Amino acid sequence: MGTMFTPALYRQRHQFVIDFVKKNQPRKVVDLGCGECSLLKYLKFHREVELLVGVDINGAKLKKHMHDLRPVSTDYLQPTFDQLRIELYQGSVTQNDTRLRGFDLVTSIELIEHLTLPDVQRFSEVVFGHMVPVSVIVSTPNSEFNPLFPGLKGFRHHDHKFEWTRAEFQSWALKVSAEYGYEVEFTGVGEAPTGQQERVGFCSQIAVFQRLKGRDDGNILFGDDAEDEFSYTLLYSITYPSLHDNNILRRVLVAEVLGWTEKLKSRYTEKGNEERDNNDTTCQTEGGRDERLSSSACGAETNYLMDHRDRRTAENQRGLKCCRLQRGVSVPLGVLWTSCPKVGALSKSLSNLRHVLMDEPEVTLSPDGFSLLVNLQEQEQDLEDEEDHEGLEDSGYTEASQCSHSAAQEEDWETNMGGGEEGLCFGDK
Repeated sequence: MGTMFTPALYRQRHQFVIDFVKKNQPRKVVDLGCGECSLLKYLKFHREVELLVGVDINGAKLKKHMHDLRPVSTDYLQPTFDQLRIELYQGSVTQNDTRLRGFDLVTSIELIEHLTLPDVQRFSEVVFGHMVPVSVIVSTPNSEFNPLFPGLKGFRHHDHKFEWTRAEFQSWALKVSAEYGYEVEFTGVGEAPTGQQERVGFCSQIAVFQRLKGRDDGNILFGDDAEDEFSYTLLYSITYPSLHDNNILRRVLVAEVLGWTEKLKSRYTEKGNEERDNNDTTCQTEGGRDERLSSSACGAETNYLMDHRDRRTAENQRGLKCCRLQRGVSVPLGVLWTSCPKVGALSKSLSNLRHVLMDEPEVTLSPDGFSLLVNLQEQEQDLEDEEDHEGLEDSGYTEASQCSHSAAQEEDWETNMGGGEEGLCFGDK
């Protein structure tokens, strides 16, 4: 049968459901008789779906294929605000289970023909009377199409209990709609050869049910007096990573901030020290803080980056002082906010961004908390007296960099100090 259709008939059935999901955007979807979970594998990629459930009576088949539904590496590396939870249950579609009430869409693809006619009646009661979904899609073979299959005798599958004509299928669907408050439309997939479509119809006939608004029994089914029933066995459950999880959101936001900070720092340092020193001007920000703004044309973002120096001194037992100079870049959080749209989207507001970064050990903020500090390089120098130390302040970073010791001198200094920096107490000055 597969060679008669392009794409294959099962793919056309799946595509029909996918197109319905795209158009109607249901949040909660359950596939009855999900088997190998092939339809669920497609539906998990649709962002509108938040809860995806599969039910099948064959637990061994579910266990064999359930791990095909697990998140892939990109779901963890690049999480989004989309939320998705997948659950697989072993159970019979002729039994009620409270957990499946109130779904937006129930699909039953080539399932009912595997049931006896009394079980089809029970299936109708469970789906339309107990589950009460907004929409239901039911597909089943059209027996009028069977003569077109060469060599086919009897039903299409050895487990089929019946195969309905179009009139029989429509009779059942119309009766169910009238009894449970639904309206139904008929269509199908798998067109017949040219000139025979009207005579035999689609290979797979499909009924699409839509619940009528204002059903009187809806509140009764979901009321406090409704008895809970848990007939199914949960075999698999997985929640996909989402930015709605605060821990994941924080991790992604900090990674974006650090990444963009490095980009801005690189752009800034490429300008060169001479150009930056000659073209820096001072302006006052909205909060009253002075910031040095570069007027050189190297990108709008880097015009707001500032040099900062952090000097820490300590005195050893012999009266010598160690001075660590750190030259770095100060990146105002407002620059990150405007330069990186993803940072703005993740943090929602500048105050939220500041609040997150204040508690993040990987990030160093300025004393006022409005800028992110990034070191460019560090140098250590021994100063013999306070006068030399003050002279270093006056000469600026360029002069200080000329006084750095060689690696061998540092080793001698550490030896004389008796173990390097251990025992030294560095303080801000």
